[in-house]
Amino acid sequence: MVSLRFLMLRRASDGPWLGWPYESVLKNVGVDLYHIPEDTPLDADIFQLLALCPERPSLIFRPECTHFPLPAGLTEVDIPTAIEEEDVYAYTHRRIGWSMLFDYPVIYHPGFAKIFEAAGHPRPIELPQALKPELYPHQERVREYEVGWVGKVDGAIYRARRPVLTELAQHFKLNDWQRRYSQDQMAEIYLRSKIVVNVSRDDYPQDANRRVFEAMGAGALLVTRMPTELTDIGLEEGVHFAGYREAAELVPLVRKYLDDDALRCRVAEAGREEVLSNHTYENRVEKLLSVLREDAGRVWAPARSWPAHRVDLAYLDYYAGNGPLSRAKREWPRVARRSVGGAVRGAALIAGAWSRRWR
Repeated sequence: MVSLRFLMLRRASDGPWLGWPYESVLKNVGVDLYHIPEDTPLDADIFQLLALCPERPSLIFRPECTHFPLPAGLTEVDIPTAIEEEDVYAYTHRRIGWSMLFDYPVIYHPGFAKIFEAAGHPRPIELPQALKPELYPHQERVREYEVGWVGKVDGAIYRARRPVLTELAQHFKLNDWQRRYSQDQMAEIYLRSKIVVNVSRDDYPQDANRRVFEAMGAGALLVTRMPTELTDIGLEEGVHFAGYREAAELVPLVRKYLDDDALRCRVAEAGREEVLSNHTYENRVEKLLSVLREDAGRVWAPARSWPAHRVDLAYLDYYAGNGPLSRAKREWPRVARRSVGGAVRGAALIAGAWSRRWR
């Protein structure tokens, strides 16, 4: 089997606080990951970055969590490229635009691959969130918490959480739901909880985030809001998890399952078996590598055939949406020299970004 090598378009220090869940799995199956050296100039283009690799990579991968700029030359390199689109439900139309620079948009939410395809991208890869099974050994703990919770409770997109958790805490024994937990601590909370309640973000309440898979993998009964993306990937309400529609239903629903141990354990175990069989990061990596091997180095990015000003405008849009805005401003003269229409569009994108920043 030919070994695979990924050039990661980020420095090792840029990783998310909880870690990138795919990293250990990719390494375990023999994929070499090259990170950009810490002292690399921020204006290095893709060919300069490739020159730093000890071997030619099989894939150039752009994670969502990175502080390294988008390198020039992505549409010219003869190596497949991929971009991680984790929160794809936010600014979807713009994500589609800059994903055209890449051969594979890697999408974390079900249903969005069809939207990307309809917009003209031929090869999105849908990899829903999952769990790391090694965090949840099948060694039963004393489930001392009636309800477990780990997650943010402050911020504009999490306003629904605090009232729900405050109400639950008045009726049931919870862990300290207002503190922050490491990944290992979170796993321990879930392993010691009979039920884990999920309240997704306000702007996308159907979100099947990483927590829902981790809760089920820990053998707790997941209680989550309906509708949920879980049903889009084959899980069933009442079989693998319990669902609620309104916050007022939560206390009676939790009470029902706490009062019926047999029912709670049956649904929790079915959920656990389902996610450990079909929704681990090993499952997701298997799908990703299968696509890469099937395509055998073929490139798909629509922007590879675009005129230069349109490619430059996609870079500008990326920076206007993600920052730093100074880089969007640096892209604008290149766009303006090549296209009057592109110059107008680019100026509007930069102005919109400034407006949002100062609201």
